[in-house]
Amino acid sequence: MSDTTDLRETVRARYAAAANSVVDGTRQAKDGCCGPGEPEDGFGSALYATSERAELPEDAVTASLGCGNPTAVAELREGEVVLDLGSGGGIDVLLSARRVGPTGRAYGVDMTDEMLALARANAAQAHATNVEFLKGTIEAVPLPANTVDVVISNCVVNLSVDKPAVFAEMFRVLNPGGRIGVSDVVAEDRLTREQRAERGSYVGCVAGALSISEYRLGLTAAGFAEVEVTPTHEVADGMHSAIVRAVKPATDD
Repeated sequence: MSDTTDLRETVRARYAAAANSVVDGTRQAKDGCCGPGEPEDGFGSALYATSERAELPEDAVTASLGCGNPTAVAELREGEVVLDLGSGGGIDVLLSARRVGPTGRAYGVDMTDEMLALARANAAQAHATNVEFLKGTIEAVPLPANTVDVVISNCVVNLSVDKPAVFAEMFRVLNPGGRIGVSDVVAEDRLTREQRAERGSYVGCVAGALSISEYRLGLTAAGFAEVEVTPTHEVADGMHSAIVRAVKPATDD
């Protein structure tokens, strides 16, 4: 239990530092999920189209730490309610809010006070009125069941110390028929946990990644259907950014 608590605190401290570096102007927009000395290819704001970055406050772009662009794969529609797990500086929440429009809503959940403060400041600068940032963990989302239409996340599930709990929470908060569109790092099935750890640290979004098969099995066990895990680009040897899609069945049948 102590190891789990220590690991979560390490992750929290890493992202608090990242938020502070945006505020004090030392962070670069090209930086990604990885920490100092880790590989940066395949991470960060460069994964968003120039037109998308131009829509947003500079600090929201600079704070981007992800390995993909979940808003581009979630096929968001006007009027939908979206939840971003591990919302960081708010880039995906703000993009989602634009896509769902004034009749929709975008929530972000993050456990880091510094990131929440940055995200709220970015939302205010963007004049976004259909967004809300909530403090909480992705293993215990502070929203009622059957609340949202779409769950997104950008390179955060791999950082969780309890991934089955994350999958269960995704399923719980989704309305029947709701869906997930997640960007995350996954390992090829051939890699052991020890081999994954050799390729990067836990806070660098590598060591804690599930294999492709583990991801599929975890979502299926949580109740999801139509599970797809599609690698997009390599971030380390045998480790890939991937698009993850799944659907919560519309009925219990």
